[in-house]
Amino acid sequence: MEPRLFISSFACVVCLCCFAARAQEARLEKVKDIVVYSDDRFYSAFPSVVLRADGELLLAFRRAPERRYLGESGSNHTDPNSYLVLVRSKDNGETWTPEPELIFAHPFGGSQDPCMTQLRDGTIVCSSYGWALLRGGVAEKVPDTLRHGDFVFMGGYLMRSTDGGNSWQGPILPPPVPDSVTQTVFREPCPAYNRGPMCEGRDGTLYWAVASQSRLQPRLTEVHLMASTDGGLSWEYRTVVARDDTASFNETALYETPNGDLVAFMRTADFNDHTAIARSTDGGKSFEPWMDAGFQGHPHCATALSDGRVLLVCGYRHEPFGIRARVLDPECRDIGQSEELVLCDDGGNGDIGYPWVTPLADGNYLVVYYFNKENGTRHIAGTILSVKQ
Repeated sequence: MEPRLFISSFACVVCLCCFAARAQEARLEKVKDIVVYSDDRFYSAFPSVVLRADGELLLAFRRAPERRYLGESGSNHTDPNSYLVLVRSKDNGETWTPEPELIFAHPFGGSQDPCMTQLRDGTIVCSSYGWALLRGGVAEKVPDTLRHGDFVFMGGYLMRSTDGGNSWQGPILPPPVPDSVTQTVFREPCPAYNRGPMCEGRDGTLYWAVASQSRLQPRLTEVHLMASTDGGLSWEYRTVVARDDTASFNETALYETPNGDLVAFMRTADFNDHTAIARSTDGGKSFEPWMDAGFQGHPHCATALSDGRVLLVCGYRHEPFGIRARVLDPECRDIGQSEELVLCDDGGNGDIGYPWVTPLADGNYLVVYYFNKENGTRHIAGTILSVKQ
């Protein structure tokens, strides 16, 4: 691996009930934890959440049967019956609709990670990707490079709603990343895919950091930038965000700073789970060399606080398992010096996380994630935060 700039991190022990970030004389305080959705019959995971103009919250997640409930030894992240669903809240996350609404059930297999991004005109773009189950010994005939166990990849797709999630258009298939070697179940080039928040730029361009493979050996993923100028209906390739000869980059959150920089917060593999960041200062035409942020956590989501700083949240899949956060300066330049905040650390194991954060209509902030305690039901939970002067 080429030498990279290492950004040192400063960690501290933080009280779970009340903790502070001292930047700009404002404190980030934990108000309480909530349960959004839990049902012993279902494995619920990978949420995203948006705040509508009228104050309503829409929370999407992936729901699949709890295979242990059906007598199997366990559940996992690939399931032929995993569907995209959503629930709603009209009281700042205090209560949620009990029965999820269906966003999409893929006709060829299970879907993953519904990632909703709300555009300034109110349109919601939801990205996902899917896996098809290979039955009856067929998997043994498919090369290992094209499958994951008994599943073969279907690539990414997008759903789109212009009426607050009441109806959805799609699936919309994005083009593949140039030079990608990944193929779908139909042996066709894999449509672009990834997990993580998109970003609508100040000029209305919608940016999406997608994962890709340009080689099968070694099997490393890299991140590239796609862009849409029509609200997610069509996409074009822009540039590489990050690639390396020994480290992989995948699930990525994008954030645009007040100066117009695009900052990519990336999950890594083969790199001790360290967060990596990359920055574009020319509107996504190119990215500076990626940097090691110096701390563990994945994947990520960022939102602007009321004072202009940036709240970055991530999952922590090492003991003690939980959810963590950092408060960054508006340009996200001080990530190495930012204080780590522990939102919760009582997870049952590493099968947790994937947080998403949104402002609330009452001025607070909601961080949602999937969670389990003592290896119990995977459910959608959340933490409400407030900013105090």
